[in-house]
Amino acid sequence: MPSPHIFDSPTAMRVWSLERSRAGQRIAVVPTMGALHRGHEVVIQEARHHADLVVVTIFVNPMQFDRAEDFQSYPRPASEDLDICARHEVDAIYFPTAESMYPVGFDTRVVPGAIAEGFEGAHRPGHFTGVATVVTKLFNAVRPDVAIFGRKDAQQLALISQMVTDLDLGVEIYGVPTVREPDGLAMSSRNRRLSPEARAAATCVPAALNVAIAGLSDSDRPWSEIKSEALALIEAEPLATVEYLDLVDPTTFITREDHRSGHHSLVIAAVWVDGVRLIDNQQVPAQA
Repeated sequence: MPSPHIFDSPTAMRVWSLERSRAGQRIAVVPTMGALHRGHEVVIQEARHHADLVVVTIFVNPMQFDRAEDFQSYPRPASEDLDICARHEVDAIYFPTAESMYPVGFDTRVVPGAIAEGFEGAHRPGHFTGVATVVTKLFNAVRPDVAIFGRKDAQQLALISQMVTDLDLGVEIYGVPTVREPDGLAMSSRNRRLSPEARAAATCVPAALNVAIAGLSDSDRPWSEIKSEALALIEAEPLATVEYLDLVDPTTFITREDHRSGHHSLVIAAVWVDGVRLIDNQQVPAQA
């Protein structure tokens, strides 16, 4: 089994990609911040169905962290990540240094629009500018035909889809359903930071989303009542603090007062569990 090519600068990555594109090969990229887990592996496997070659990017982007301590504590198990990529026969890994991504004199930002204003954008100032900027830079280095993302970061996915359309980037965007632990917790690199007690408490997040989805299946019940029940479930957990829980349009992230049959909606949540911030979402069945 050949080892993946590893590139640490945009120029080296771009040269490799352009050579493959000229040879008629289709390239898929899986952007990550490392600390790869089963959820990432599913995304990598999905990428293989969309292209001839798969590139995984690994970069913990300082620009999208609103708190220095969160950036510093973010897990960085580089050797494990490389092993996972090799096991899945990834063709190339783009593992840029901070210096190559943001050299001295770097002074440009990609500022997103209305999608970035609420929820993650409101609670994490500057976060989505960091996301939009780094994803644009990753696309410019890898030159992919398609990019594959997990749907757990639903607002990020909506923002990137809008950005690609608005800026004519020419990259197809696909979202992969959230991969969950047997108890329902969404797989996340941040889960590594949960103590055993906090890990058990964290199941209140998917449980609350399930309560919301079940409530929305009854079209006669108002969302305000359903939301109160879901919030109460989280608030009953001593280690958990709700940042937000709401019903939104999955494309615009505009809040909805209620879900109407035939429409697509998402229930989204951000919850702090013993100092670790977790986000999750569940799609409301269209027939609900």
